Amino acid sequence: MRQRPSPAAQLVLTRLRTYYREPGSVFWTFLSPVLLALVLGVAFTDRPNEPIEVAVRDAPGAGRTVSMLNTDPQLQARPLDRTAADADLRSGAVALVVVPGDPPEFHYDPRRTESRLARELAATALGTRRSGAPATAPGETPAATTTTPEVNTAVDVAERAPGSRYVDFLIPGLIGMGLMSSGLWGVGFSIAEIRLRKVLKRLVATPMRRSQFLLSFVVVRASFLLLELPLLVGCGVLVFDTPVVGSFALLLLLTALGAFVFAGIGLLAAARASNYQTVSGILSVVSMPMYIGSGVFFPASHFPDALQGLVQALPLTTLNDALRGVMLEGQTLADVAVPVAVLALWALGSFAAALWLFRWSD
Repeated sequence: MRQRPSPAAQLVLTRLRTYYREPGSVFWTFLSPVLLALVLGVAFTDRPNEPIEVAVRDAPGAGRTVSMLNTDPQLQARPLDRTAADADLRSGAVALVVVPGDPPEFHYDPRRTESRLARELAATALGTRRSGAPATAPGETPAATTTTPEVNTAVDVAERAPGSRYVDFLIPGLIGMGLMSSGLWGVGFSIAEIRLRKVLKRLVATPMRRSQFLLSFVVVRASFLLLELPLLVGCGVLVFDTPVVGSFALLLLLTALGAFVFAGIGLLAAARASNYQTVSGILSVVSMPMYIGSGVFFPASHFPDALQGLVQALPLTTLNDALRGVMLEGQTLADVAVPVAVLALWALGSFAAALWLFRWSD
């Protein structure tokens, strides 16, 4: 008598076949961890210690101060005017600002380990930390001599600049990541769902144009930012005291552009996709490099110089840098004009490509 196949075994085989036919599931299970390990390994691999950036404010004696600081290979000093030096200190581009004088002033954020180290190295290079001469009390033998404590002749000025904490760095990155996720996955899966339900074929008979149909998805997704942006920014301000130095209107403009960019890329990914599996695989490949390479959780500068061209070309990198510039540094529209132009080109280009590839039927 022929033995009947085990129902449990057949169900297991069915589930395995279904799983491996889904590119998105395979990507996130097997390729994503490997890719994440490789990218983070490259970003945080051991590299030769780089000198700490120090700014010397333009003042009499600035050239001599720069020369003395640069005698220490652990420091890289450069002269800057007061506005630029303060801005670089606030953004973390330099760890210490030295004001030449007698005595010199050290401006730094004592909460930052790198700044405290730069202050100590600068004090040694400039000779502001001096040991007192050995003092011998009357009648003491040389063995009983003591040394007076070190004397610091520099003036320390604590600069607790707003926007220098990690959480301040993180909030703009999370805004950008949220725009990317909602644009790519929200739009991409919406198009795939409509196609699978055979709704697209019915829309062919309507007088609606393809551009109108696709634009509706972009506009709806962009409108969600009216809720998303105040929610996340408000959480950062109220809970973590994250500063918003720049214009909120400019911040809104950048997020609107970001929403259009990623909605357009989502449209492009789903323009020809005929099922969830295909669009999921495409979106996974598109979104993964931006999740880990566009400065969401750590600065994109951690990547080697050889990869900086690729990292800076990602639209999320441009968006995150612009958001941080407005929120934390108070940059104006003129300051972010180039990022705005780049994002606008991404939005128009992705929408135009999606419009060209899109078909009502498979």
